[in-house]
Amino acid sequence: MRRVTTPPRLVLTDIEGTTTAISFVHQVLFPFAAEALDGYLAANPAEAAPILAEVSAMEPGRPPAETLRAWMAADAKVTPLKTLQGLIWRQGYQDRRLKGHLWPDVADALRGWHAGGLELAVYSSGSEEAQRLIFGHSVAGDLVPLFRGFFDTRMGGKREAPSYTAIAEALGLFPGDILFLSDVGLELDAAQSAGMRTCQLVRPEDKTVAVAGHPEARDFVQVTTLFGLPSGG
Repeated sequence: MRRVTTPPRLVLTDIEGTTTAISFVHQVLFPFAAEALDGYLAANPAEAAPILAEVSAMEPGRPPAETLRAWMAADAKVTPLKTLQGLIWRQGYQDRRLKGHLWPDVADALRGWHAGGLELAVYSSGSEEAQRLIFGHSVAGDLVPLFRGFFDTRMGGKREAPSYTAIAEALGLFPGDILFLSDVGLELDAAQSAGMRTCQLVRPEDKTVAVAGHPEARDFVQVTTLFGLPSGG
């Protein structure tokens, strides 16, 4: 794969499978939220009320807690569920029962890109709250100050091109100035359709399957080389 000669102005990164092991999300975060759901709803009625009202509006005639559990089981990309999970995880991070996983190559690369003048942002199906938590309480320390913005499903679905157009507009950049990193081919296709540059993270540990039509990298070190990104200040 040849090196891309003109670097982007901003890197927009996915989380699960890209910066963070899929197993951490599915084997740590999701079970944690499911186990804590009932206790959180009971202990935080004011904070939970608007979320439960939104759930009831989407699935009328069914107890909202039951709907939430069904969505959890299906890993549904539904905003009220993601918002609630983020709130539950916040408690876990704050009392140190949780610490955000990052692959060993990620933090140094992000710091180097930022120090070299490259802007950073996140786009994940997890809520903005959850994104800030995983980077703010990561194994590598608090990385939130490195990022210009955090975007979730309120921008639209990750497999829909208009979502990426909306993110570029929110950032005040042309889509072509943005490099999107993800492990999922359909997300990369959508970003590419919106005019963004793309790169697939193909991490053997996550058993990612490479797809056609996009540059690929095994880690953020290779992304740095491939796209001519800064490696420090």
